[in-house]
Amino acid sequence: MKNIIKKSLQGLLLVPVFALGVSFVAPVLQPVDTYAAYTARDGAGIAQTDEMPTTIEGEGGVFQTITNVMLFIIGAISVIMLILGGIKYVVSGGDSSAVTSAKNTILYAVVGIIVALLAYALVNFVLTSFSAA
Repeated sequence: MKNIIKKSLQGLLLVPVFALGVSFVAPVLQPVDTYAAYTARDGAGIAQTDEMPTTIEGEGGVFQTITNVMLFIIGAISVIMLILGGIKYVVSGGDSSAVTSAKNTILYAVVGIIVALLAYALVNFVLTSFSAA
Protein backbone atom coordinates (compact mmCIF):
# COMPACT_ATOMS: atom_id res chain seq x y z
CA MET A 1 0.00 0.00 0.00
CA LYS A 2 2.86 2.33 0.88
CA ASN A 3 4.48 1.65 -2.50
CA ILE A 4 1.28 2.51 -4.37
CA ILE A 5 0.97 5.85 -2.58
CA LYS A 6 4.64 6.59 -3.21
CA LYS A 7 4.33 5.83 -6.95
CA SER A 8 1.14 7.92 -7.17
CA LEU A 9 2.82 10.92 -5.53
CA GLN A 10 5.83 10.59 -7.82
CA GLY A 11 3.53 10.53 -10.82
CA LEU A 12 1.69 13.61 -9.57
CA LEU A 13 4.97 15.45 -9.08
CA LEU A 14 6.06 14.67 -12.63
CA VAL A 15 2.98 16.30 -14.19
CA PRO A 16 4.06 19.91 -13.38
CA VAL A 17 7.61 19.12 -14.54
CA PHE A 18 6.36 17.95 -17.92
CA ALA A 19 3.93 20.87 -18.16
CA LEU A 20 6.72 23.37 -17.50
CA GLY A 21 8.96 21.61 -20.00
CA VAL A 22 6.32 21.85 -22.70
CA SER A 23 5.59 25.50 -21.87
CA PHE A 24 9.21 26.52 -22.45
CA VAL A 25 9.01 25.51 -26.09
CA ALA A 26 8.57 28.95 -27.61
CA PRO A 27 6.80 29.29 -30.95
CA VAL A 28 8.68 30.94 -33.77
CA LEU A 29 7.17 34.37 -34.33
CA GLN A 30 7.72 36.41 -37.44
CA PRO A 31 8.46 40.11 -36.90
CA VAL A 32 5.67 42.45 -37.89
CA ASP A 33 6.79 45.72 -39.44
CA THR A 34 3.43 47.51 -39.18
CA TYR A 35 3.99 48.44 -35.52
CA ALA A 36 7.61 49.55 -35.88
CA ALA A 37 6.73 53.28 -35.96
CA TYR A 38 4.79 53.26 -32.67
CA THR A 39 6.30 54.47 -29.40
CA ALA A 40 5.57 53.16 -25.91
CA ARG A 41 2.99 55.93 -25.36
CA ASP A 42 1.22 54.93 -28.57
CA GLY A 43 1.19 51.31 -27.46
CA ALA A 44 -0.39 52.24 -24.14
CA GLY A 45 -3.06 54.21 -25.97
CA ILE A 46 -3.76 51.30 -28.32
CA ALA A 47 -4.08 48.89 -25.40
CA GLN A 48 -6.63 51.08 -23.58
CA THR A 49 -10.24 49.99 -23.87
CA ASP A 50 -13.42 52.02 -23.45
CA GLU A 51 -14.03 50.61 -19.95
CA MET A 52 -10.64 51.74 -18.61
CA PRO A 53 -10.51 55.01 -16.70
CA THR A 54 -8.69 57.81 -18.46
CA THR A 55 -7.58 59.58 -15.29
CA ILE A 56 -5.96 58.48 -12.09
CA GLU A 57 -7.67 60.98 -9.81
CA GLY A 58 -11.08 62.62 -9.85
CA GLU A 59 -14.52 61.25 -10.60
CA GLY A 60 -14.26 57.71 -11.94
CA GLY A 61 -10.48 57.64 -11.49
CA VAL A 62 -8.37 54.68 -10.47
CA PHE A 63 -7.86 55.85 -6.86
CA GLN A 64 -11.55 56.41 -6.31
CA THR A 65 -12.42 53.01 -7.79
CA ILE A 66 -9.85 51.20 -5.64
CA THR A 67 -11.00 53.09 -2.53
CA ASN A 68 -14.65 52.26 -3.18
CA VAL A 69 -13.92 48.57 -3.71
CA MET A 70 -11.77 48.34 -0.58
CA LEU A 71 -14.40 50.21 1.46
CA PHE A 72 -17.06 47.76 0.26
CA ILE A 73 -14.91 44.73 1.13
CA ILE A 74 -13.98 46.06 4.58
CA GLY A 75 -17.59 47.06 5.26
CA ALA A 76 -18.90 43.63 4.23
CA ILE A 77 -16.35 41.83 6.41
CA SER A 78 -17.16 44.11 9.35
CA VAL A 79 -20.89 43.47 9.03
CA ILE A 80 -20.29 39.72 8.83
CA MET A 81 -18.11 39.92 11.95
CA LEU A 82 -20.82 41.93 13.74
CA ILE A 83 -23.31 39.18 12.95
CA LEU A 84 -20.90 36.46 14.07
CA GLY A 85 -20.18 38.39 17.29
CA GLY A 86 -23.93 38.66 17.96
CA ILE A 87 -24.37 34.93 17.36
CA LYS A 88 -21.44 34.17 19.67
CA TYR A 89 -22.97 36.43 22.31
CA VAL A 90 -26.36 34.72 22.11
CA VAL A 91 -24.88 31.21 22.11
CA SER A 92 -22.40 31.91 24.94
CA GLY A 93 -24.89 30.72 27.56
CA GLY A 94 -23.51 32.94 30.31
CA ASP A 95 -19.91 31.69 30.06
CA SER A 96 -17.83 34.75 30.92
CA SER A 97 -14.95 33.94 28.55
CA ALA A 98 -17.36 33.37 25.64
CA VAL A 99 -19.20 36.60 26.44
CA THR A 100 -15.89 38.49 26.54
CA SER A 101 -14.84 36.96 23.22
CA ALA A 102 -18.18 37.92 21.64
CA LYS A 103 -17.94 41.50 22.96
CA ASN A 104 -14.40 41.80 21.61
CA THR A 105 -15.54 40.54 18.21
CA ILE A 106 -18.32 43.14 18.12
CA LEU A 107 -15.96 45.88 19.31
CA TYR A 108 -13.31 45.08 16.69
CA ALA A 109 -15.95 44.95 13.95
CA VAL A 110 -17.20 48.42 14.93
CA VAL A 111 -13.61 49.69 15.03
CA GLY A 112 -13.09 48.20 11.55
CA ILE A 113 -16.12 50.08 10.21
CA ILE A 114 -14.90 53.34 11.77
CA VAL A 115 -11.38 52.88 10.37
CA ALA A 116 -12.80 52.14 6.91
CA LEU A 117 -14.94 55.29 6.96
CA LEU A 118 -12.04 57.42 8.18
CA ALA A 119 -9.77 55.98 5.49
CA TYR A 120 -12.39 56.76 2.85
CA ALA A 121 -12.74 60.34 4.12
CA LEU A 122 -8.95 60.78 4.27
CA VAL A 123 -8.39 59.50 0.74
CA ASN A 124 -11.15 61.72 -0.63
CA PHE A 125 -9.75 64.72 1.24
CA VAL A 126 -6.22 64.15 -0.05
CA LEU A 127 -7.37 63.54 -3.62
CA THR A 128 -9.51 66.67 -3.68
CA SER A 129 -6.65 68.70 -2.17
CA PHE A 130 -4.16 67.57 -4.82
CA SER A 131 -6.54 67.78 -7.73
CA ALA A 132 -7.52 71.34 -6.82
CA ALA A 133 -3.85 72.36 -6.77
